[in-house]
Amino acid sequence: MVLAGGSGVRMGAGMNKAYLPLAGRRLISWSLRAFAEVAEVGVLLLVTRPADHELVTTTLAAELPGVEVELADGGGTRQESELAALRHLAPRIADGTVDAVLLHDAARPLVSHELITAVLREARDHGGAMPGLPADDLATVGADGRLSGALAHAIRAQTPQGFRAAPLLAAYEQAARDGFDGTDTASCMERYSGLPVRWVPGEQRNFKITFPHDLTVAEHLVGH
Repeated sequence: MVLAGGSGVRMGAGMNKAYLPLAGRRLISWSLRAFAEVAEVGVLLLVTRPADHELVTTTLAAELPGVEVELADGGGTRQESELAALRHLAPRIADGTVDAVLLHDAARPLVSHELITAVLREARDHGGAMPGLPADDLATVGADGRLSGALAHAIRAQTPQGFRAAPLLAAYEQAARDGFDGTDTASCMERYSGLPVRWVPGEQRNFKITFPHDLTVAEHLVGH
């Protein structure tokens, strides 16, 4: 799933930043197309705000013709949005059609096919996976590729984060019952699931568009 519920306040955009233009296409188009072009990805789900429905419809028609994208309305927080999307997928999770779920920020438009594939395969093989970059020169990763304790704080997490679907849905439903709101998907899974979360090397290009300068950098990268 691609999450596109940001407000764009820090961008000073006056609109949801997921729909800002980058080299002739909106940010969500870059993210969605990257996932659509990975053969192992089945369902492509965009989590959006009701207020953006018209913009979503026009963007998909103009920039992703022929690409099947399902829509789910998000909630007031990131975790509520992710839960709404998981409930949208729940029947297919129950029957095994959807065995793993990747959750990605639309504001990371330059994610590669290779990173998507690596996270998906690790999630399927081990239960959970997330990409990240060392936060400093002292950061190291265990030989088994797992993140835990202080090591997790030495990694700058990226998306997509991937997990086996059934445990992910169960963890989010329990979190909702408990009123727990985690900082990201991995924090919720760490609290409510015994699945190991493995570290996958992230990519410098897979940065998040947060400030106007980030968009300028992204424009430069896609032009070269």
